[in-house]
Amino acid sequence: MSFHTVEKIGGTSMSDYVAVRDNIILKPVHHDSLYNRIFVVSAYGGITDLLLEHKKTGQPGVFGLFANGLHDDSWKQALADLKQKIFTINESFYKKPDNLERANQFIGERLDDAERCLADLQRLCQHGHFELDMHLETVREMLASIGEAHSAWNMTQLLQRDGIDAIFVDLTGWQTDKHLPLDERIKIAFQDVDLKKQLPIVTGYAHSDDGLMSTFDRGYSEMSFSRIAVLTEANEAIIHKEFHLSSADPRLVGEDNAVPIGRTNYDVADQLANLGMEAIHPKAAKGLRRNEIALRVRNTFEPEHAGTLITGDYISATPCVEIIAGCKGVYAFELFDQDMAGNIDVYDREILTMIDRFKAHIISKDINANTITHYLSANLKTIKRIRNALQERFVDAEINQQKVAIVSAIGSDMKIPGILAKTVGALAKENISVLAMH
Repeated sequence: MSFHTVEKIGGTSMSDYVAVRDNIILKPVHHDSLYNRIFVVSAYGGITDLLLEHKKTGQPGVFGLFANGLHDDSWKQALADLKQKIFTINESFYKKPDNLERANQFIGERLDDAERCLADLQRLCQHGHFELDMHLETVREMLASIGEAHSAWNMTQLLQRDGIDAIFVDLTGWQTDKHLPLDERIKIAFQDVDLKKQLPIVTGYAHSDDGLMSTFDRGYSEMSFSRIAVLTEANEAIIHKEFHLSSADPRLVGEDNAVPIGRTNYDVADQLANLGMEAIHPKAAKGLRRNEIALRVRNTFEPEHAGTLITGDYISATPCVEIIAGCKGVYAFELFDQDMAGNIDVYDREILTMIDRFKAHIISKDINANTITHYLSANLKTIKRIRNALQERFVDAEINQQKVAIVSAIGSDMKIPGILAKTVGALAKENISVLAMH
């Protein structure tokens, strides 16, 4: 039986090395050793946004600028600004000039390599026989890997400086001549690691032959984390965040009104992920669930708290709502057509094809005899593109959109008589209009 844990540290936590060292590394969950743990780390807070695009606003980073401007060199300035930002982060960690120089040299070489690759590709694609779009997924993977390589290398050096036998495990495949499946790359990386004596610090990005980002996009580090836990047969998987998995968002309801939920199951975690507030990506959770590996979500800044344990079989002792969650900026996208009656499947397939084509995220949907309403997490520009495409396909249809908010009550057992009636009554009392209720 395995006794080690696989632990993921989020970007905001990673930016505070002292808190990570004192609250996570030096205070292991099992209390008996600093070792028998594997750490999978995210890039420092905000770095992946600058490399790719801002996760919430969509503001383009280096990748976004490069992808949208074949004859525009604005990406070069963005990359130069990013390099300076990264060097400033390094300055906050290293006081000795020699150590700072080594840190800057390591990440500087990767940034310079990336710049040369992008410049060469840009020149190549200005020739009529080469299409930039064919290479963009590879570019995105390459740029994403830089953030995790930076944070993992730094953390390894800093822990070694502080007397811990940390080792840097680089899964990014930088300058590799082999395109391996994800599982094989992980197995090779860990074949000579002694978990009893060494503390592996692993890049959250892992290079694979089919590309992690093409499937998981910004959830790629959670997939790396999950597969490492499964392949090394971990006893427990742990995610360290800057907040607890709570009954509600403390920033909205006040810290006194939100409490860590303590226990829940993977079904609840999937529902949270669908609303964009994932504890873990659903596909990453699938591997943990199937292999009966419990997932614990802990708060980096409250190390004495046990956090929230997520398992496959947990059900609350009595039926109750465990979490109130939701999201704003959602569009209710409604297509009405009198000819839909009896042909719902045809309309549904076409609408789903267009939503997938423009990469909008479906949170929920309603269907009746002649109307299909999708609740989409997307910006207005994307909504308009979907609308125009569908209007061409269904000329006589009436298509409407409305900006809404979704509120979700979530629990492992919610078989509470009259819960919908109470919910509608509470909303009506506050004069809140309800478009749909599930």
